Amino acid sequence: MNSDSRFEKPLSTALRHALAHIDGLRKRSVEATASLEELRGRIDVPLQDNSLAPERVIDDLVTAAEGGIVGSAGPRFFGFVIGGSLPAALAADWLTSAWDQNAGLYVIGPAASLVEEVAAGWLKSLFGLPAEASFAFVTGCQMAHVTCLAAARHRVLERVGWSVERDGLTAAPNLRILTSTEQHATVPRAARLLGMGTGCIDALPCDEGGRLRADALERALKERDGKPTIVVLQAGDLNVGAFDDFRTLIPLAHAHGAWVHVDGAMGLWCAASPKHRSLLDGVADADSWSTDGHKWLNVPYDSGYAFIRDVEAHHASQGVHSSYLVQGAGARDAVDWTPEFSRRARGFATYAALRQLGREGVAELVDRCCAVAAAMIERIGGLPGAKALCEPLINQGMVRFFDPRPNATDADHDRVTDAVIAGVRATGEAFFTGTTWRGVRAMRVSVSNWQTTMEDVAPVVACVARVLRAERERTQ
Repeated sequence: MNSDSRFEKPLSTALRHALAHIDGLRKRSVEATASLEELRGRIDVPLQDNSLAPERVIDDLVTAAEGGIVGSAGPRFFGFVIGGSLPAALAADWLTSAWDQNAGLYVIGPAASLVEEVAAGWLKSLFGLPAEASFAFVTGCQMAHVTCLAAARHRVLERVGWSVERDGLTAAPNLRILTSTEQHATVPRAARLLGMGTGCIDALPCDEGGRLRADALERALKERDGKPTIVVLQAGDLNVGAFDDFRTLIPLAHAHGAWVHVDGAMGLWCAASPKHRSLLDGVADADSWSTDGHKWLNVPYDSGYAFIRDVEAHHASQGVHSSYLVQGAGARDAVDWTPEFSRRARGFATYAALRQLGREGVAELVDRCCAVAAAMIERIGGLPGAKALCEPLINQGMVRFFDPRPNATDADHDRVTDAVIAGVRATGEAFFTGTTWRGVRAMRVSVSNWQTTMEDVAPVVACVARVLRAERERTQ
């Protein structure tokens, strides 16, 4: 039996099931429909003694997972910030698995190495970042933060005479991270992973628009003058999509010797849009930037990018050498720039997505998602018993729902809000998630999928209206 025949049946089987899933995304429930008990009963089976035909394994897997696959790849998923997969990106990701390259070293993945290099250049150009900045393709913004903050940690401690890579943090000079109260949870987690701890973070107040206040940052920086300090700014926070004032805050931080890192998980993509790039004025003056590909670029999970102006600090914080490694073969070895050793060649999907969209396609995708989000938030917020909590800047926003009783409290409104979110998801027609913002519950509206259009707004609003009406009638 040749190798072609061994792979043909399972791959053909997988293709058939994959196309059926993709073709049904608009028709099937967006919410998972199987219970935990049902899924466990189908998936948690004894491992058999004998081998099985690979195509049967795939068929059985699909049957076992039925009802446990959320429609996050489709156009009616508005929870968290999750994109789908562009056709070229999905196909390239399949090839990535078939090629099965270890993208840690150029010598064992030459094309993978070069694709990352080229795609990173395209990304820096789209984002308006310095062409000379180094980069890393990682699993997501969590590890992009880790990569960038490791470089920042190296540099700010090196400036005060400390080698963190050699001597660790036990007796290191006190290092602090200054950021806002609206920081994403991945920032303190990065501090934990890097051994700095969440206690090193000072969460500073924001203005009414969710932007870090310059006066608060200036006071904190003056207290830290001459001490190792990292400032983390936001480009599109997860609730209101706020952008910090980079034009003001970055020079202020640099004047006090701080490293500036920008969390641009979704907002950095606005640089690709002539309509929205003014939100990022001054961002290119920062020291490092992170963003995701599995959000707005719509490449398969997982995909994140880190960019670092200080190439030497990046390499010093990540580089690794051993006699058995074949390094320095005239090209870039990703093992020296990422937290991973062995790693998936995730650059192929990014390369394919950018080639499919082109500059104009990326801009159109950003603009369309923002327009759909604005329309959806306005129309849902205009329903009786609902209110939009903010005017969306980009593709993020929030709506709150209200208990109709005369003496209803905030706790009552919180309950109704959560009930509406759960009710909409139970219909299977759309998927939203909740958040707590300024002490009250709200439904987040996040539009990131390349398949979502204005045609999706009316049926989703109608679904929310039905659920809200039923909840208010039940409450009265």
